[in-house]
Amino acid sequence: MTAPPPTSRLARTSRFGGLVAGQSLRWAGTRAANLVRSPERAEAASGERAAALARELVEQLGHMRGAAMKIGQVLSTIDFSAIPPSEREQFKQTLAALRDDVPPLPFNKVERLIRTELGGPLARYFAEFEEDAFAAASIGQVHRAVTHDGRAVAVKVQYPGIAEAVETDLRNLGLLLPLLRRLAPGLDASALAAELRERVAEELDYEIEAANHRTVERGWRGHPYVHVPAVDTALSARRVLVTELLVGHRFEEVKRLPAPDRDRFAEIVFRFFFGTLTHLGRASGDPHPGNYLLLEDGRVGFLDFGLMRLVDPAYLEGERELARAVEAGDAAAVHAGMAALGYLPDPAAFDPRRLLEQLWLAGEWYFEPGPRRITPAYVSDLVERTSSPRSEYFEDLRQMSLPPQALLIRRMEGLVFSTLGELRARADWSALGREYHAGAAPQTALGHADAAFWSPSRPALRSAA
Repeated sequence: MTAPPPTSRLARTSRFGGLVAGQSLRWAGTRAANLVRSPERAEAASGERAAALARELVEQLGHMRGAAMKIGQVLSTIDFSAIPPSEREQFKQTLAALRDDVPPLPFNKVERLIRTELGGPLARYFAEFEEDAFAAASIGQVHRAVTHDGRAVAVKVQYPGIAEAVETDLRNLGLLLPLLRRLAPGLDASALAAELRERVAEELDYEIEAANHRTVERGWRGHPYVHVPAVDTALSARRVLVTELLVGHRFEEVKRLPAPDRDRFAEIVFRFFFGTLTHLGRASGDPHPGNYLLLEDGRVGFLDFGLMRLVDPAYLEGERELARAVEAGDAAAVHAGMAALGYLPDPAAFDPRRLLEQLWLAGEWYFEPGPRRITPAYVSDLVERTSSPRSEYFEDLRQMSLPPQALLIRRMEGLVFSTLGELRARADWSALGREYHAGAAPQTALGHADAAFWSPSRPALRSAA
């Protein structure tokens, strides 16, 4: 039986404090020893210490659920450039286990909360209710049920006491910032912390998640190859969210399909997240592979809309203009765009031509025309060339900042890119991208179907979004 996560402020703060204190002492020891080591051995020792820190960080956060685990999930999309390349794949798998393999709580721990939220016994609302959860995550777990009118539904219920635990974790987040800076020196940890506080606090309220979910479901309703399950508002509450139950093939199964099937799935994933940002103005902060299923009819079902940000239209257009400037090779426009969006604290300190080269390299998979099959090795190599300490642009990254509105956009892009690599997917990603940042005509069958769906000639669907 799984023990409940620590919920008292003292217990959770002790976990954070113990992690930070222990690792800080070990880092100090490594730095002292490096003074008498060769440069090569010092770099290797620092890499070993970073890998050890990463493993302990994930282990501790995984035991805590709540915001602590959510912090770990967000870290899954950040490049830990201090970790040796040979260690990164294992670390990625560890993060995936943290993300997807959370042990659920026993039913008697959550039943009382469901009864309280819905206002009565479960039999009043459900004809059947499976006590064993089939999925569990950082803040809640999911049970299968059947309504009295015969609909199969998924019931997502928040862990008892998790709201108080999250509040404590968010207060303690500042303790982790020094460790995060060691693992990812180019990261603006303060901006990350501020955005996490706001987004995770919203995620605790399932009524906010339900509103996000309904907006996305209405926007994509009737789409030929994207399906978002409907929310049952009558059975949902602040800490209980009931949606249509989706049954399909999970990501690990999709990865074993023939290349054409993987390529199709990958294009749909790409179009869903970039389309949601473009057409609905919402950046999804949790687009990891555990949140989509290949349905039996060939559509892809998408889940979990708790971690989302509504992006200001003017800011989103600025991001599109920046992409067009990079694609056009306009260094002056790239510099002006990054300064206007808030990436450059001191614009005069950045060379426009170098910025253009840096952004082109970072988005090489997305800007370079022509078909490209993305592999895990390519993802790792591109990350290494753009943001590791050995990258020629590493010091430039350290001087930049990450605007709050860009945090979930960059997280979405990074995780979609990683997902394409895991699928070993092939497409002309530049042509696909230009549909979203430049309004270009679609070049694939899926693109033509998508364009027809979002056409202004379908005002009912557009207004519903």
